[in-house]
Amino acid sequence: MKTPWSPALVAMVLMSGVHASPALPAWARDFAPSDIDAFNDLGVNLTDVEKDLKDLKSLRQQQEELIGGGKDVASDKGTGGRTWSTAERLKSNITSAARRFMDPAAFMTTPELVAREGYPIELHKVETDDGYILEVHRIPLPGSKKPPVYLQHGILCSSSDWVIAGPEKGLAYILHRLGYDVWMGNFRGNRYSRSHRDLDNMDPDRNVRQFWDFSFHEKGVYDVPATIDYILQHTDHSDLLYIGHSMGTTAFFIMLSERPAYNVKVRAMSALAPVSYMTQVQSPLLRVAALFSTPLGAAANLVGIREFLPNNLLFTLAGQVLCKEKAITQALCYNIMFLCTGFNSPQLNLTLLPTLLAHMPAGASVKTLIHYGQLINSKTFRRYDYGMVRNMWHYGSLRPPAYNLDNVRVPVSLHYSDNDWVSGPADVHRLYDSLPNRNGRFRVKLPRFNHVDFLWGVDAPSLVYDTLTEILESQATRAPPNRR
Repeated sequence: MKTPWSPALVAMVLMSGVHASPALPAWARDFAPSDIDAFNDLGVNLTDVEKDLKDLKSLRQQQEELIGGGKDVASDKGTGGRTWSTAERLKSNITSAARRFMDPAAFMTTPELVAREGYPIELHKVETDDGYILEVHRIPLPGSKKPPVYLQHGILCSSSDWVIAGPEKGLAYILHRLGYDVWMGNFRGNRYSRSHRDLDNMDPDRNVRQFWDFSFHEKGVYDVPATIDYILQHTDHSDLLYIGHSMGTTAFFIMLSERPAYNVKVRAMSALAPVSYMTQVQSPLLRVAALFSTPLGAAANLVGIREFLPNNLLFTLAGQVLCKEKAITQALCYNIMFLCTGFNSPQLNLTLLPTLLAHMPAGASVKTLIHYGQLINSKTFRRYDYGMVRNMWHYGSLRPPAYNLDNVRVPVSLHYSDNDWVSGPADVHRLYDSLPNRNGRFRVKLPRFNHVDFLWGVDAPSLVYDTLTEILESQATRAPPNRR
């Protein structure tokens, strides 16, 4: 069963105390002095917080025992003789009813969305070196002479990013029509990649501590390389073209920093809204993650909350009811999105909004959010900070090592915008200057273009994809150099 408690609720609990106290519980002893000062200024008693969090954990366990433990089981049998719990049957009934009067696309998977448009679609399972099972979606084009294209999504997203805008504006469709064999990855932990080869000890809902113990570091070291190897093995190509958005770029740079042998397997890389250095972040979600990165990590450990914003029926139904066209609450929906990415109403297709919110958020780990918060605080692009003592055990140094961008020898083009609240222009320029094989930086010519407009912006094809595909076409016909 998924926990009903979100990190946002934990943050509210952290604010619930009313008296400052110099005594610290064991779980808070690694907090930085600035964290303690901030709590004291807010009047937060960390001992009281510990009690609140333990009560929260107890309530969560009671709910798991009630529903997940089989105490609330209906007497009727489902398909195949399976016994259905009342909660499962209720969810099934609600979903069936909702499908009759809501946009069917909100309840479709990425393969279903693609098939509905008449395009071929394949579903593949990729196993990483550390055992996670990733679901990869392919719009195949057998016999293509061009290198395959690998698209990788950002945080809280999924493969649906590349197709949800429809055949005319979805990047995956555009590339397929240009003659590319298109592969769309899904990072560990999102709605499509919640499995592990160790089924007994790595269940995302039962073994939360073990399953969710990853950030974007592991996605770069394990997920991206495993997907690249799988694609090349199944297409008989020696290299591919890579396109990433947001965290999909972060993971790529980490891959080549940590595993430079993969330079020869990528013909060229195009980064949409690239994220590495994070000194200009304006997104409130990420700013909060930076402000409370250490306390949030401690609270998550204490309560057992490791998954951040999983995809579920509630988001789907809320999006369909509250965010549909002409709903008086629609403005609230897109303004919440803009608060995290940058405001730009003209580029958002309001008709598409309810469907977007059914597919996003698609789930992530709390550790991933904390790691981004650490990058904001440190102003460097480096590995996860476990605290000085644990850093010595993990890295042999008091501070986490920086990623070595000198190892990124693949030609890289960066596509950025002025109104991106996650990937600011100065950070993009710093990244560009750090890369040894620069293939151009391209600023979107619309000042209000934001972080997610690269995926779903009304004018993304003309403002971004035309330039992007020109770069791909030039690289597709060029023999890859030896970058060993």
